[in-house]
Amino acid sequence: MAARGKGLTFDAVRALAMSLPGMEEGTSYGTPAFRVRKKLVARFHEDGASLVVKVEPGVREVLMQAEPESCFITDHYAGYPEYMLVRVAQARPALVRKLLEDAWRRGASQRQLAERARNAE
Repeated sequence: MAARGKGLTFDAVRALAMSLPGMEEGTSYGTPAFRVRKKLVARFHEDGASLVVKVEPGVREVLMQAEPESCFITDHYAGYPEYMLVRVAQARPALVRKLLEDAWRRGASQRQLAERARNAE
């Protein structure tokens, strides 16, 4: 993690993602990507500085207004409301952690959700 409690490195994002049960690392469009049960959770953007993360409908607009320094979209993602980009070097680690976990939860099995609940205790 970066100094002052803000921002993450690639390795820190990877560690957060891979801490979730059943998460698998691979590639998507030639960049590192994270999936659970073959469903995309997040991937690094081609710019090398942003994370493309799957979000619930409606969440993207709220987060882009609340945290414009870290949450944004490109013209390409304007037509894909289920995805948002996050500048990981500027984002609050807690936000990235929550986004990854929320996206993971939508694709995880009941067994994986139960395992996560046990690990959180």
